[in-house]
Amino acid sequence: MVLNSNGTKPFRKQKPSASRSAPDKPGLQARAAAAKILAAVVDRKLPLDGALDHEHGNPAYKALGESDRALVRAILNTTLRHLPRIDAAIASLLESPLPEGARALHHVLAIGAAQILYLDVPDYSAVDLAVEQANQDPRNRRFAKLVNAVLRRLGREKEAVLEAIGKVPPMPTWFLTRLEKAYGRDAALAISQSQLEPAAIDLTVKSDAEAWAKRLNGIALPTGGVRLAAFDGGIPTLEGFDDGAWWVQDAAASIPARLFGDLTGKRAADLCAAPGGKTAQLILAGGTVTALDQSESRLRRLRSNLERLGLKAETVATDLTTFKPAEGFDAILLDAPCSSTGTTRRHPDVLWTKGPDDIARLAALQERLLRHALTLLKPGGTLVFSNCSLDPAEGEDVVARILSDTDTIERVPISAGDWPGLEAAITPLGEFRTLPTMLKMPENVASGLDGFYAAVLRRAA
Repeated sequence: MVLNSNGTKPFRKQKPSASRSAPDKPGLQARAAAAKILAAVVDRKLPLDGALDHEHGNPAYKALGESDRALVRAILNTTLRHLPRIDAAIASLLESPLPEGARALHHVLAIGAAQILYLDVPDYSAVDLAVEQANQDPRNRRFAKLVNAVLRRLGREKEAVLEAIGKVPPMPTWFLTRLEKAYGRDAALAISQSQLEPAAIDLTVKSDAEAWAKRLNGIALPTGGVRLAAFDGGIPTLEGFDDGAWWVQDAAASIPARLFGDLTGKRAADLCAAPGGKTAQLILAGGTVTALDQSESRLRRLRSNLERLGLKAETVATDLTTFKPAEGFDAILLDAPCSSTGTTRRHPDVLWTKGPDDIARLAALQERLLRHALTLLKPGGTLVFSNCSLDPAEGEDVVARILSDTDTIERVPISAGDWPGLEAAITPLGEFRTLPTMLKMPENVASGLDGFYAAVLRRAA
């Protein structure tokens, strides 16, 4: 049967069902919260982390118990990762698109479809609760039978639908187009597909990665860290956590600070420092470190993290663009604010809350911050500029503009020979460009790493 989203007039006269007055139906509030948060992310461009914050998040989410919160997180992460395919699946069951302005209906269908297609939720439960959601929302009540028919059919034809949508890139078209321009069609599709893979848990260790890999049943990485295999329990239960022997940090995020080498006897600054992983690396490299961040609350978190690790740094809450220390620094790390498009395995909302205008705005901010940061270097000093964007507009292009009009600054090429196992991440210009498709692991360990860019710049002596 082909369904028509506009052929719903006969449903308007239907009397409300008895279940419509049962808002406490098990699982209903969790689905309703998921639909509301999906709308906030996709339609209003609000970050998912903020909506899922236990103290300041979405009220519907905060009202749930912990098991329902976990279900909401699973539903939302799955929906956002697969949303282009979910939309294609729903569209294939409709004769015409959903009515204009029926965004609330779209979100109910998307949440239901995600459970049926990708989660271990009984089909009948996903369908029943989606219909209940429709019945309880005055905007969607007249579409309750449509919701029922679409999702029931989706359950019956699940395998055929999954096969039909399998070639739909699970990434918004606007960003896939940018990736194609930067890396080519095949690489762009591979990056798009990689965001469906679970993100690894990587640790940066104070020392002896090989030994910690053995202790924690992990794998030593070419970045000098450790990647964990699957384990039971939480991170704080692992050996070494209470002793501050390591901290959680994606392998790619650990690279920029390592580009300085030995910092013994040198003054170093981490200019966008919170939550402090890179600050800790600079301290362990021997530097006397000043950690800056615009937010005092974020610096409190940084100080707490350093305290667990038994490390200390000077902290300064300030706007970087107005920061003028009495003395220049030998080494500066600027891990600049960016679109975070390299982190979609962990943050699948990023590509739905950002757009081309955001990338342009952030690239301009990065250039402004970098130009100021370079003035804080001593003659002969080194600056590492980095961020977790996949878009060259926020990385290579920013550095190229500065090098083109700043005679006192030069690029220091990174040698691929210094990074065995990550040679493919070193560009012809000697910059780092990691992609989520890099760093393949054995079957029992998650592969990939965040998309990251890093370049080493030096001020003339």
